[in-house]
Amino acid sequence: MRSTTGWQADSATRTLYRAALERRDLRPDDIAVRVDYCGVCHTDLHVLRAHESDANGVLVPGHEFTGVVSEVGSAVVDFSPSDPVAVGNIVDSCGTCRMCQAGQENFCREFPTLTYGGADRQDGATTLGGYSREYVVNNRFAYRLPANLDAAATAPLLCAGVTVWEPLQALGVGPGSNVAVAGLGGLGHLAVKMATALGATTSVISRTPDKAAEARLLGARGFVVSTDPKQMKAVRDRFDVVIDTISAPHDLAPYLSVVAMDGTLSLLGHLGPVTVETMDLLIGRKKVSSAGSGGRPSTAAMLDFCAEHGITADIELLPSSQVNTAFERLERNDVRYRFVLDMSDLD
Repeated sequence: MRSTTGWQADSATRTLYRAALERRDLRPDDIAVRVDYCGVCHTDLHVLRAHESDANGVLVPGHEFTGVVSEVGSAVVDFSPSDPVAVGNIVDSCGTCRMCQAGQENFCREFPTLTYGGADRQDGATTLGGYSREYVVNNRFAYRLPANLDAAATAPLLCAGVTVWEPLQALGVGPGSNVAVAGLGGLGHLAVKMATALGATTSVISRTPDKAAEARLLGARGFVVSTDPKQMKAVRDRFDVVIDTISAPHDLAPYLSVVAMDGTLSLLGHLGPVTVETMDLLIGRKKVSSAGSGGRPSTAAMLDFCAEHGITADIELLPSSQVNTAFERLERNDVRYRFVLDMSDLD
């Protein structure tokens, strides 16, 4: 086993503490990655708050990180020590089901192995996440980090970025598309950047009027206050695609009202139960869809696109020792737009 250090959950206090961790010895197709930067996702917060050690074992969060290859397995040919890499929230899949064969490992019929809290497909061990100084991963699920992208600001692309990239691609967003992004947070700000770079005319829908200037700096050409009936009425049936990144439960009807005929409302933020009135779909042949994470081809394509267009997340970089502060602030939505942890203080 390989020894490293990371941030492990205390189920009694729902906080993280520095702890010695063990990684598996490298298999022939593995690489070891020195983790330099790891993004803080809302999922990390939810999992930590729900963690019970007896039920779930050891928990080390973190599923969007960048770093440098420190060692490679005997069968690895695509990576060498010192290569900059990025790793997302999926680290293995069955590789044989229809979804995996289609390059959609995120929808693996046997369920993908998650970067943390998953079960290793060979030995059954619980996967421990990227809030650590080293991670061992099958090389198929590591991606080359483009040289022109800042390593810290790229880390959130491996979760938040690919989460918005997949529906933008699947729904054919490009020049001539009219897109609205509902919610301007960790997901939403990247959706604005990507939709704009794809050539779409992009707007932001937010309940917070003072975010208008931020939205325009990110590339949005329009801004709609969702709590203003007149503004919402003015954009009725306007948008071919609405990317809904709102994390709290909410009424879909106002957002469906601004979807154009044959357009789509894509739900990415709140993934719980929703209620939809059939008439809100019928009038205009509107659709509701969702998406989650991305397969290997899509993730690689997203990184290439972001490198071409200079897209990274807007982040606040903190030493990893401030991880509990990051969670406290994230819980009260005190971040613009994504926390990233600098793991070098674990040395």
